[in-house]
Formats: sequence, structure tokens, C-alpha cells
Amino acid sequence: MEDMTTVRRWTALLALSLGGFGIGLTEFVAMGLLPDISRDLLPQLYAQSSAKAVAHGGWMITAYALGVVVGAPTIAALTARLPRKTLVVGLLGLFTLGTVASALAPGFPLVLAARFVAALPHGAYFGAAGLLAAAILGPGSQGKGFAVVLGGLTAANVFGVPLITRLGQAAGWRVAYLAIAAMFALTLVFVLLSVPHQPADPTGSPRAELRAFRSPQVWLVATTAAVGFGGFFAIDSYIAPVTTQVAGLSESTVPWVLVAIGLGMTAGNALGGWASDRNLRRSLLSGFVVFIASMAAFAVLAHNPYTLFLGAFFLGAAGLFLGPAMQSRLIGVAPGAQLMGAAVSQSAMNIANSLGAALGGLVIAAGWGYTAPSWVGVALGATGLALAAASFALDARRRNATPTPDPARLQPTP
Repeated sequence: MEDMTTVRRWTALLALSLGGFGIGLTEFVAMGLLPDISRDLLPQLYAQSSAKAVAHGGWMITAYALGVVVGAPTIAALTARLPRKTLVVGLLGLFTLGTVASALAPGFPLVLAARFVAALPHGAYFGAAGLLAAAILGPGSQGKGFAVVLGGLTAANVFGVPLITRLGQAAGWRVAYLAIAAMFALTLVFVLLSVPHQPADPTGSPRAELRAFRSPQVWLVATTAAVGFGGFFAIDSYIAPVTTQVAGLSESTVPWVLVAIGLGMTAGNALGGWASDRNLRRSLLSGFVVFIASMAAFAVLAHNPYTLFLGAFFLGAAGLFLGPAMQSRLIGVAPGAQLMGAAVSQSAMNIANSLGAALGGLVIAAGWGYTAPSWVGVALGATGLALAAASFALDARRRNATPTPDPARLQPTP
């Protein structure tokens, strides 16, 4: 990485973070606009049962998540020899086109297909941009580098998602997605102008990146993220009906609940980036314990209009505290395949998104109420904690099994 002035460094980091901001918009706006989208695209089902229509509309969230799962490892493998700035610019172009298609596609099936395409660059962007940010910040800053890019996503949840949600409620959800596409286009220009060139990894190759999947630890850590984070999305996917049907607040309050989640995510992400660079194991294990408690608390606090905001903040903070640590953990267990490790982390997170939204929709459709997904989240989080503990135990067992050289045998023979 070339020498940079302080101003150039922070301008480049801001540009990379803006990509995370756009991703936060395109991923999370659907949660607040789900009733509007379901009413528009599924009018007959909505007329019969708004709850069933909203639950069915949750497939729009699931389609995006599945696109991330497919796109992240595929793009990471195919672009292993590309310079990371070139890759980031190309991914932003694909985001722009996919989001425009989401806004203009007629009918629910085509919107689902467009959301799948728009999601393909998601994981590879966080991987490539996070590694670029870490290189710009310097050695020992891996957790902080990913926190910078994830910080754009959390900032989106503070003010971007609520504003775009309000725009969608007033002007239509399609207008909201066109605004998000414009954000991606502007970010592409900003990255071109501000981010320095970084040479491609000379050892990079599709084979080297795919070799990461030979490691059982990669699969175990990815499963930890996929299952453990599912609870956050089970709750967040249906935050709009929780606000209106459980807490009894108006639809115009939904963006403010999203602000509370976003503020919590911002605080949790910043603290998580700092903590994971200091003690990764402690950050993950203690983080999961707090995360489980936050989901149980949300189920209770959501019934009161005032404590709903507290529960939303706590949920966002506990969930995103784990984000940088999980990214760093997956890179650590995938030596020689950094981009794949970072991208697989996003695939796992979006399997969690898909799993959480689907399970949340199932318990709601079964008539168990809009707070039932919180208890689904508690079970998923507890499973994630057990898997994380098993992964670290496997590390310890391997270290203990490695023979220690006998100093006597290292002495030269007389």
C-alpha cells in the first residue's frame, strides 16, 4: 500500500464505508417496508390475512440472503487475482444494476429474482473492502478494518434506513430502491477517486481460495455464524409488525425503532472491532452470552411502547458486537485465503438472515405471535455459543497434540 496523507487515508476509509452504508440500505430497508411491499405485490393474500402476506413477503429478505450465500464464495474464488480496488469498483457497479432491477421488476417472482442478483456482490464487497481498509490502517488492524466497513452498514441503520423507509412509505417502496441505487452509483465514483491502488496478491488463485474449504474449522466457524446470528434476523425481519401490533405504536414510529437498532449496532460494532483485536476468544464467547440475553429481553420489552426502544438498542448492540470478531475468526482459520475467509463470513451471516427470516415467518404464520421469533433467536444463539466454544476447544486440542521439540535432541552431536 502506497504512503498516504492522513486526509487521503480517512477519505479512502470513508469511501469504503459508504459501500457498507449502501449495503445496509439495500439489505435492511425491506424490513421496515415489508408491509408496504406485501400489500403491493401480494394484494389478494394481504386482503385475506395481512400476517400471512407479511410472512410470505419475508421471502424477499430470504432471496437477498441466498444471493449473498451463493455470490460470496463464487466471486471470491473467481476474482482472486484481481486488484482489490478493481474488484470493489466492479462490485459496486453490480450493486447499482441489481438494485435498479429490484425497483423496476414487475411482480413478486421477478422482484425476488432481482433481489437475488443484487445480493451476489454483498459478501465479496465486505471481504475485499475490509481487507483494503485493514491495509490502509496498517498492521494489527484487521478487526478495526472490518469495523470501518461494517460501520457504514450500522450508520445506515441509524439514519439511512429510517429515512429511506419513510421515503418508501410516502412515495412507494420502488422509489426507495431507486434512491438506494443512486447511493451505490455515487459510492462507485467516490471509491474510484479516493482509494489507492493495491496490487493483486501474486499468490492468489481460485484454487488457493477454494482450499480454505478443506479446513473443518472453516465449516465449523461458518456454521457458528450461520446459526448463532439467525436470531437477530428472526427479530429484525418483523420489526414493523412488532412496533405496530405488539407495542401498539403507529406505522410512522417504525423508522424510529430502526434508529434505535442502528444506534445499538453502531456502538456494538465499534466496541467489537476494538475488543476483537485484543482478545478474539473472549470477545466471541462473552459476546454470544450477552446476545442471547438481549433477545430474551426483547421478547419482554417489546410489549411496552417505551421499553421497545431500549430492547431494540440492546439487540442491535449485542448483535453487531460479534460482527468484527466473527470476520477475524474466519480469516484466522482460513490461512492463505483471506478474501475467501472474509467472504464466507458474509455468506454465513446471510444464511443466518435467511434462516432467521424463514423461522420467524413460520412461528408467526403458526399463530404464535410477533414476539415468538425472539425465543427462536434465543435457541439459535445458544446453539451458536456451543459451536463457538467447540471451535476454540478444537484449537486447544490441536495445540496440545502438537509435540514440543526436546531441547536435548536439538543439541549438535559431538
